Parts: sequence; structure tokens; C-alpha cells
Amino acid sequence: MANQPAKKFRLGLITATIWDNDGFYSIDLSRSYRDDTGTWKNTTSFHHSDLLNLAKCSERAEAWIGRQVNDR
Repeated sequence: MANQPAKKFRLGLITATIWDNDGFYSIDLSRSYRDDTGTWKNTTSFHHSDLLNLAKCSERAEAWIGRQVNDR
């Protein structure tokens, strides 16, 4: 079974996925899209129109990680 993320934040097509790596956290940022066949896929390439949601997801991830670190 694959490791599960500690937390996910999603705004529109943008997702911030937080991973707990034994004492530190890492974050993956991605954008969902549909390919030519209609299948949903993810990319780490962003459009100008994604930047606001990217910033908001990053901010939410940073705040969540800060709370986790303070609770330890």
C-alpha cells in the first residue's frame, strides 16, 4: 500500500499535497487537466491564471504545517 498524504488542499484545478517524512514535511503542487481522451491527469506546469490559487494553496499548506510543528 502506498503512503498516504498527511493533508491535501485544493482550489480549482490546483492541489497542494503535504507529505510527512519522519520529522519534516514536503509539498507537491500540481494542476489537474483533461487530456485529449478526457482522462484526468496532473502536471507541475502552471498557467498565469493558476498563480493566485497556487499562492493560496501554498499559504494554506504553510499554515497547516506550522500548526503541526507547534503541536509536536
